[in-house]
Amino acid sequence: MLNTLEELKLRATEELEAITDLKELEAWRLRYLGRKGSLTRILRGLGLLPLEERRVVGAQANKIKELLERSLVERERLLKEAELARHVEVAGIDVTLPGRPFPQGGLHPTTQMVREICHIFETMGFQVVEGTDVEWDYYNFEALNIPKDHPARDMWATLWIDYRTESGEMPMLLRTHTSPMQIRIMERMRPPLRVVVPGRVYRYEATDATHESIFYQIEGLAVDETITLADLKGTLFEFSRRLFGRERQVRFRCDYFPFVEPGVEVAIDCFVCGGKGCRLCNETGWIEIMGAGMVHPDVLKRVGYDPEIYTGFAFGLGVERIVMLRHGIEDIRLFYANDLRFLRQF
Repeated sequence: MLNTLEELKLRATEELEAITDLKELEAWRLRYLGRKGSLTRILRGLGLLPLEERRVVGAQANKIKELLERSLVERERLLKEAELARHVEVAGIDVTLPGRPFPQGGLHPTTQMVREICHIFETMGFQVVEGTDVEWDYYNFEALNIPKDHPARDMWATLWIDYRTESGEMPMLLRTHTSPMQIRIMERMRPPLRVVVPGRVYRYEATDATHESIFYQIEGLAVDETITLADLKGTLFEFSRRLFGRERQVRFRCDYFPFVEPGVEVAIDCFVCGGKGCRLCNETGWIEIMGAGMVHPDVLKRVGYDPEIYTGFAFGLGVERIVMLRHGIEDIRLFYANDLRFLRQF
């Protein structure tokens, strides 16, 4: 058996030195070191030998295996270097030239703004929660104080989904705002709670420079005992100044939303004209950035919260609108046109 191993070593070494390409090298590896190779078969047959002979033959076989494996690695290195040299010689490549740079990617401006806004609220103690794009009518409208015959439904051009079960049709839709997560969160959690909900929303409407059928919103909700409108104003005042600059002035005016009472519109003084009036702010000196308000008592009752004990505030803002304001972008359709000339600016 020792003579057989020695003959195998000499034969394998001679064949290895004669190999000139990587395909032949792989065939050599399989022939001697593969699962069905000559050396592998000898190693598997050691159990049939007497104990003393098995020790001697086994030790020699392992030495030959290590030798052939080292020789294989070295031969592969030499063949690859030779192949590279031939390629350089034929192609005439100047290896001293710098390599071709790979294009550098980046986050979409909407994604960047979502992360920035969420980070600001996280530092203020809010938790980031995500929801589903497809929603039930109950969570999107009814639980938010907007029953089927409520005129406020006209504020949202809804994309309905044809969904039927054995019991009949179920009202399902692509969510028109991120507010349904208010209800889902309050159903699962007990106060105190502070959350922000980023996500896509969908509207059935024609697109133009200021309207898109798909865009991003961020919803915020805080519920606890003794929360007041002053807490809402303080939170959004601090957020606005962190996002747009410490010198910004913030204005709150009454507005209507079915799921809050009272409701407010939040605006900042125009950072282009400084409040004097310009094209960006429609000559008003103020730029609206979000809607907000105190959570309606009926909404709290619907999720099992006692409005005599708990109060809360909610707010919502359009992410693309914030990006447009910060960078002076005049057409929201640019965010989804996949024009790299636009996206590379961010």
